[in-house]
Amino acid sequence: MLAHPTHERLLALGLAGMAKAFEEQRSSPDLAALTFEERIGIMADREAAERDTKRMTARLKFAALRQNACVEDIDLRIPRGIDRALLARLAAGDWISRHNNLAITGPCGVGKSWLACALGHKACRDGRSVSYQRVPRLFEAMALARGDGRHARMLKSLARVELLILDDWGISVLTQSQRIDLLEMLEDRNGRASTIVTSQVPVDQWHEVIGDDPTLADAILDRLVHNAHRINMTGESLRKIAGKQALDAD
Repeated sequence: MLAHPTHERLLALGLAGMAKAFEEQRSSPDLAALTFEERIGIMADREAAERDTKRMTARLKFAALRQNACVEDIDLRIPRGIDRALLARLAAGDWISRHNNLAITGPCGVGKSWLACALGHKACRDGRSVSYQRVPRLFEAMALARGDGRHARMLKSLARVELLILDDWGISVLTQSQRIDLLEMLEDRNGRASTIVTSQVPVDQWHEVIGDDPTLADAILDRLVHNAHRINMTGESLRKIAGKQALDAD
């Protein structure tokens, strides 16, 4: 008789997982053989799983990853210059705990962004906060934030993220204000959080990408590269390969 009020009370308390488990137990005669402690344990486990799922969903929404990618789907049969041992260490996530960075370079279309997003997805699954940012749009957003008073708040938000993905780095030479923004961003994160950078430009040419202020360039690279793992991806564009396969299928 009290089954329905109990279900409603669990929902009112925000215990949606326990409410679902409670209803499942009511409708399953097999669970009647379980002890009271076992049934409560099932309900508690369901609530924990429900909350984990909600937190994971929230982390992925905040991360706004560009690609729907998972490390388990990385196909190492296609030669792209990815070292299996390094990839396994990166997927494990210890480098994020140590606040190391990662530079992923290579020509257009080889899967740099996809790999970065796959590692970002794994970090979300591991309970870490992640934010994906395309560098050109990030600098546009920071310029607007400087104009309307949100600049400091935006820098603070980026500093708190455990893994920041900076995609499409090096498309154009940075302006002076962009160099200052980048230095502030990296200074706030240095030794406290990890950053992934993807770029078509080799790491040894990043100094030129930053621009004609050698002092700022040295400071930025010191914070970005000195403790960074590196993956130099090679091979043919995956989009071209997919296009050829589609033509062959026709």
